[in-house]
Amino acid sequence: MSEKSPYTGTQALLKLATRRDRIQLAVWMYGTAALAYSAANSVKSTYENEKARVDAVQLLSDNPALLLTRGAPVGSSQGAVSMVQVFSYLCVLAALMSTMAVVRHTRQNEETGRAELIGAQPVGRQAGLMAALLLALQANIGLFIFLGIVLPLAGLPIGGSLAAAAAVASVGLAFAGVAAVTAQLAGTARGANSLAGAVIGAAFLIRGVGDALGDVTENGTVVHSAWPSWLSPIGWGTLVHPFGDERWWVLALPLAFALLTMGLALRLSAGRDLGAGLLADRPGPAEAPRALLSPLGLAWRLQRGALLGWLVGIAVLGATIGAIGKSAADALKDNADLTDTLGKIGGGGTDDPAGVFFASMMVMVGAVAAGFTVQALLRLRAEETSGRLEAVLATSVSRGRWVAGHVLVAVLGVVALLLVSGLAAGLTYGAATSDVGQALGDLTGAALAQAPAALVLAGFVVVVFGAVPGLTSGAAWGGLALCLVVGQLGGLLKLPQAVRDLSPFTHLPALPAAEAEALPFIVLLAVAVVLAAAGAALFRRRDLAP
Repeated sequence: MSEKSPYTGTQALLKLATRRDRIQLAVWMYGTAALAYSAANSVKSTYENEKARVDAVQLLSDNPALLLTRGAPVGSSQGAVSMVQVFSYLCVLAALMSTMAVVRHTRQNEETGRAELIGAQPVGRQAGLMAALLLALQANIGLFIFLGIVLPLAGLPIGGSLAAAAAVASVGLAFAGVAAVTAQLAGTARGANSLAGAVIGAAFLIRGVGDALGDVTENGTVVHSAWPSWLSPIGWGTLVHPFGDERWWVLALPLAFALLTMGLALRLSAGRDLGAGLLADRPGPAEAPRALLSPLGLAWRLQRGALLGWLVGIAVLGATIGAIGKSAADALKDNADLTDTLGKIGGGGTDDPAGVFFASMMVMVGAVAAGFTVQALLRLRAEETSGRLEAVLATSVSRGRWVAGHVLVAVLGVVALLLVSGLAAGLTYGAATSDVGQALGDLTGAALAQAPAALVLAGFVVVVFGAVPGLTSGAAWGGLALCLVVGQLGGLLKLPQAVRDLSPFTHLPALPAAEAEALPFIVLLAVAVVLAAAGAALFRRRDLAP
């Protein structure tokens, strides 16, 4: 009898994974392609001629803050301007799609016990991981096809469209390899997703630094990225220069990185036990503190490490925003077009350049805080699927108290994140303007003003957990992605107001550029409370789901 191969059963597992994710991956592909199509159409309708696009690109090239958040322009054509607006975000969406798919069919299968049941069949040891990687390959090929079709339909050249599609798909594959490695390192799906998400965030930031430090050509329409961009998989995608001087050879970098990380993951997988992560859990104290006897204390213990990491990251983000605030405001004073563009992002007016800049940046800070909310509340589902919740509920702890403990930690975490980001931005901006007190008050208030919108997203996650627990992860991250796209790009893409209103961030006053109004905050907080209460009530009325 021939010896079983480590990859025996890969094809069958790939079919199973494809069937499980057929709707979820289709939504990711359709949504990413729709964003690209909307951006291309928006540029066509916003800038009527070549001169208007040149003026817009020159204004962008002079502003390091916009280069940090958007990307380096490679020309003034319709396609080049479209990519400046959304290309980095397309790469992030492809990365999230890939990492979540790989973790879902590797580490999550082990965590829930599905991998053990599958392993009882004639299936090779590496078949599950290989099937997950092939699924990610299929998804990114599909994304390449969708983008390669919709961009020419929006009136963009076929060559540049194919280059953009290939760059986005190759970045997605690179992060599929990253997720394959983190799935071997972490002992839980949540940990693997968190590590992969941290790598995505770092790649976006490193790419932004490289673009912000880049050299601007004499005509101001092209920015040559600095060396940090060459250290980032997302930077590799932008360095392909779609709709510019397409550099197809750069695609070899993310593809080689994907092969390297996938090979490393297969090697690591062969050397560990099923269900175990290579990063060993630290032994806890011999005696547990009394705080762990309460649902709130247990939730805090589970979330404190992640919250600390988010606090460090958002403090750096806030300090960076404050540090470049004065130069950004100076650049905006004589650039009405750029001020209007940032006003569309932040939802504010155009009278105060500094206020407009910070209002647009605080939308980003609010989205980051909402990301922590999603991650924190997904712990509800992780505790349920792991079987630990059943043991907790076997005690005197009620379902309502258990949910309330996790929700309260998420709420306090959001407030802490926004407070820290506002203080960091206020300190650095105040140091530059020699008015620390005023800067601290304005920017801390503007940051905290994002809390009601982030909490509405928290309530949405609790509702999904209570009503359809199997869709919690996909719906939660999908809701956050929708808020990012609609909140950051809704005005620029000229989306209908009904679509923009889907994001709770759209309903907030654009502080500090606008006057504060109490009604939007009260309404959003009320919606968040109602959603959370409804989710808790639904959870009390359903059975625990595997």
